[in-house]
Amino acid sequence: MVRLNRIYTRTGDDGSSGLSTGERRSKDDPRFEAIGGVDETNAAIGIARLHIADYPDLDLMLGAIQNDLFDLGADLATPETATPPTFEPLRILPVQVERLEKEIDYLNRSLAPLTTFVLPGGGAAAAHLHLARTICRRAERVTVTLARAANEPVNPEALRYLNRLSDFLFVASRWANDLGGRDVLWVPGQNRE
Repeated sequence: MVRLNRIYTRTGDDGSSGLSTGERRSKDDPRFEAIGGVDETNAAIGIARLHIADYPDLDLMLGAIQNDLFDLGADLATPETATPPTFEPLRILPVQVERLEKEIDYLNRSLAPLTTFVLPGGGAAAAHLHLARTICRRAERVTVTLARAANEPVNPEALRYLNRLSDFLFVASRWANDLGGRDVLWVPGQNRE
């Protein structure tokens, strides 16, 4: 169980931070970039949730995702090492990815197929969900960079989760846009004359 009784510790004043294994690294370490990207995605989803009062099903899904993103941050903060930690590391599991896939399918069933790309916008909820999607894609990119680095293991399910989450956020943005009715569609070359 997490226990936070002190918010500041002064241990990071030197520009370092600690992983859950106790290892200290520079705050600009690629692992902290990935953890920060996941945290930023979570915050953006929190803002989007302020605008979806008319969509209680979607709010429940996003609440579960926010909890998953804390799991994902814990997963990234506990890299696999030759010496296992003294505690059971929290890892993203296939069931969490599968839940996202089922929710994408559920939301997508109500949407008309697209014939062009969607521009971020429409309503406030959709615009914020699009922003969360782009932040999630950045988190995914930095996590892929981390996973490709030597001696930086990343749980493959964590990568799958981030990839599926950006898909979820895209479909959710359309769903929150009156089931796609307020989607703003891209018109290729519209302003070239």
